[in-house]
Amino acid sequence: MGFPILTTIFLLPLAAALIISFLPRGAHDTVRHVAAGGTALALILTIVCYVNYDITAGGIQFMERVPWITDLGVSYAVGVDGISLPMLLITNAIALSAVCNSWHIEKRTKEFYILLLLFVAGLIGTFLACDLFIFLLCYEVVVIPVYILILIWGSTRRITKEYGAMKLTMFLLMGSGMMLVGIVSMYLMAYPAGQRTFDFGGLMLATQMGHFSEGFQIFAFFLLLLSFGSLITLFPLHNWSPDGHASAPTAVSMLHAGVLKKLGGYGLIRIGLLILPLGARFWAPLIIALAAITVIYAGYIALAQKDLKYIIGYSSVSHLGYIALGFAALNVVSLSGAVANMVAHGIMAALFFAQIGYIYEKTHLRSVPELAGLAHYMPHLTFGFMLAGLASVGLPGLSGFVPEVTIFIGTMKVYPVCAVIAIAGIIITALYILRMLAKLLFGPAVPKFASVPDEHGVDLVPLIVLGTLIVVFGIFPDLLMGVIRSTILPLEPMLDDISTAPTILDGFSYAIGGGF
Repeated sequence: MGFPILTTIFLLPLAAALIISFLPRGAHDTVRHVAAGGTALALILTIVCYVNYDITAGGIQFMERVPWITDLGVSYAVGVDGISLPMLLITNAIALSAVCNSWHIEKRTKEFYILLLLFVAGLIGTFLACDLFIFLLCYEVVVIPVYILILIWGSTRRITKEYGAMKLTMFLLMGSGMMLVGIVSMYLMAYPAGQRTFDFGGLMLATQMGHFSEGFQIFAFFLLLLSFGSLITLFPLHNWSPDGHASAPTAVSMLHAGVLKKLGGYGLIRIGLLILPLGARFWAPLIIALAAITVIYAGYIALAQKDLKYIIGYSSVSHLGYIALGFAALNVVSLSGAVANMVAHGIMAALFFAQIGYIYEKTHLRSVPELAGLAHYMPHLTFGFMLAGLASVGLPGLSGFVPEVTIFIGTMKVYPVCAVIAIAGIIITALYILRMLAKLLFGPAVPKFASVPDEHGVDLVPLIVLGTLIVVFGIFPDLLMGVIRSTILPLEPMLDDISTAPTILDGFSYAIGGGF
């Protein structure tokens, strides 16, 4: 057996949290360096995996499997493919950036970093898991640290942090409940007692062998849609997210927007589509319609916001509508674009929140009308805002352009009307992003901001790490798209097989025609 690189990546944040727990309460600098060291090592090992991933072979690689609860068919099984590996990369990049962005936190520093590292470990585990039991376990690990982080270190502007923390946690727990019912039902239906398994590959084989009826797939996928649709903030399950952003500390907002919400799209593909393809096909028209509504509706709400966190919070909801659109089109082109957009939006949103957090830390202001002319005094911050903003509007040469174009091409083939509606969202995005940047950065110089220091030292880590990914994946998109294609392209025969399966529209037509 070779070096267990994925297990090491998973354990590094946990090891850092364990070390921090034994440090003296006043050793703030040591706590910060341990947290940064753990996340930096995890990022370096992830880059090693990314560079050594064989795109010609595709599929699950760097696999590690150890039997765990044999009576239930549970194994500690981890691995990465062209879908999970890019998500693992941005998780660790954002984790390091979040740790450095929180460098100046003085309130209960030790507890903050322990909880943040537990949050990161849970996110890493969900993308590494090749066993649904491990996936569920890691997802549950995420929920509690998020609640405590917002409750203790969150913001109190506009809404109370108690309200924001509870609202976010309740939605995550309700989604977790729906997911649990769906996964347990798949586990029980796939094989008879004594042969049951939570293994992804085993459940996919059960689908191919016809163990899941069409009716069951429709039912189970609907449960997953309620869960993952909430995570991906699909209308009308989106309302929790902007309030969660507004009340959360910056590091949590970065991981929330950049990674946590992407679990929705990842789960729909990894579990929903690959194990329940007929269910995905049945509900696809509904998802498409809700995705188009999400793009336009959330974009218009973002236009009306003045609080920076709410602007980017609703912008995040709107952008995730594109991911749902790409998923529901159910073809190789659109799915490749959806996965790539999860990566591109994750990087961009995390960079946005890092810049907002720095402004709020130094000025205690987040309202656009109260901030102006920052470019006169803060060139580094201005560059970070401009880079994230231009990536958000899909500027060619940055990471957001190719994924969005790919989604639109794939969706136009099957749902042209919804694709055109969603494309209009680009115009709305440009309106609120460019207006925000103009007022925030390029207004008249305000003397009171002359004394506010620009980003320097460790504060520049989020800009350097995330900005590099935005530019590199923008100029060399095949570094991202090539890895993704290696896993999505082999799905084409399966997607062709389900292309003629009934959809929810056929059910409506049957009902209207008197079939019921």
